[in-house]
Amino acid sequence: MASIDWTARAAAQQFDGRAFIGGQRVAALAGETFGCVSPLDGRTLTQVARGQAADVDAAVQSARRAFDDGRWSRKAPAQRKKVLLRFAELILGAKEELALLETLDMGKPIKYSLSVDVPSTARCIAWYAEAVDKIYDEIAPTPQTALALITREPMGVIGAIVPWNYPMIMASWKLGPALAAGNSVVLKPSEKSPLTALRLAELALQAGLPDGVFNVVPGYGHEAGEALALHLQVDAIGFTGSTRVGRKMLDYAGRSNLKRVYNELGGKSAFVVFPDFDDLTRAAQTVAGSMFFNQGESCNAPSRVFVHESIADDFVKTVTAEAPKYQPGNPLDAGTELGALVDDTQLRTVLGYIDAGQSEGARLAAGGRQSRKDSGGYFVEPTVFDGVSNTMKIAREEIFGPVLSVIRFKTEEEAIAMANDSAYGLQASVWSSNINRAHRVARALRAGTVHVNQYDEDDITVPFGGFKQSGNGRDKSLHAFDKYTELKTTWIRLD
Repeated sequence: MASIDWTARAAAQQFDGRAFIGGQRVAALAGETFGCVSPLDGRTLTQVARGQAADVDAAVQSARRAFDDGRWSRKAPAQRKKVLLRFAELILGAKEELALLETLDMGKPIKYSLSVDVPSTARCIAWYAEAVDKIYDEIAPTPQTALALITREPMGVIGAIVPWNYPMIMASWKLGPALAAGNSVVLKPSEKSPLTALRLAELALQAGLPDGVFNVVPGYGHEAGEALALHLQVDAIGFTGSTRVGRKMLDYAGRSNLKRVYNELGGKSAFVVFPDFDDLTRAAQTVAGSMFFNQGESCNAPSRVFVHESIADDFVKTVTAEAPKYQPGNPLDAGTELGALVDDTQLRTVLGYIDAGQSEGARLAAGGRQSRKDSGGYFVEPTVFDGVSNTMKIAREEIFGPVLSVIRFKTEEEAIAMANDSAYGLQASVWSSNINRAHRVARALRAGTVHVNQYDEDDITVPFGGFKQSGNGRDKSLHAFDKYTELKTTWIRLD
């Protein structure tokens, strides 16, 4: 990768911002567009179709026709598998193009777009392709006079609405199980990062996915997103984004056809370090790497670090010493670890939280400033706060930026209580060399995923989702099929 001149490639990159409906690129019906701005330098990459209710309706009708006539939904699982495996291969074949689009569009370092986002997207599609012809339905225990079949069927038209922090990966978490199960999909990417979603649709068509099965309508949330969630021909919504908008999704379902809504929402994940853990440096390095990865724009970022008071000073010194390793750099440079925030709005939001932390009395131990102003892009230094109270704004609200808060505790009971004292429950981590304590605390934490003495392990084979206001339903693993299939019982009389 070091031999590639990504800046030169970026200068030569061509963009197509038109929507993808019914197997072809199309302009928005009203002819309107919006600018796709790169967070690297603030330049407009291209104009993107501004999809609105009429465009969403065209996409949904296309998806409905494709579902109803069975061009995909009635194919044998092995046939769908073959197409989706080819789709995954094409994603890997276009890895440099897709990685560049992702970096230019949302600001993450090119080395991670190339080594994490593209292969993770392809693996997700391939995994569900391989899974779909290995899932068996059921036969219920019945008298000899009857047979009861319990089968899974594709739900119909799925509306997928995904965020800007991991555009490809989040799309694949919806597309993989939904398409493998035989559904049609209308994808609404974030207006801040639409480019890779549009390219994925082209690759899917090239792989053999029939026209109309996978449609992409870019646009604003209050226009295209709302229209998709309200549409009477959409059978389910898979949404990843903020808790605020997740509430709206539930409202839209109630106002329309009571469609299923599966929300993967925000987080304020707790990282709990006990004094009996024997490698404080590893704990500090892990939380820094996890918190500052993807510029802190991760719903599961460990932004609340609970450290026992007896080791807190040493921990803060160690994690602060890690911060310089994550100084913002040009995302197109192969060595950059921390890239740009997605846009100026997010930059101002993050800086506002940093100001709030200082005004409420937290001690700024590292960072806290805007960086690389001359670039025209949106960069913030990795930031560490000490002396944070769990009641402060920076400890209560999701920041979505490289801001870590250290909160001190005295007892195990206090640590558990504070960690659970949050509207969110997405992820958590426990650090202890005492196996009994590790199990005890892991069970007590109200989170969808709990790590013990690590934070980075992840795989498509395990479910991802949260408790409380972090959402409902689970992405990834075989459990994701539950979201995109209906259970049907068929009784057969035997004479």
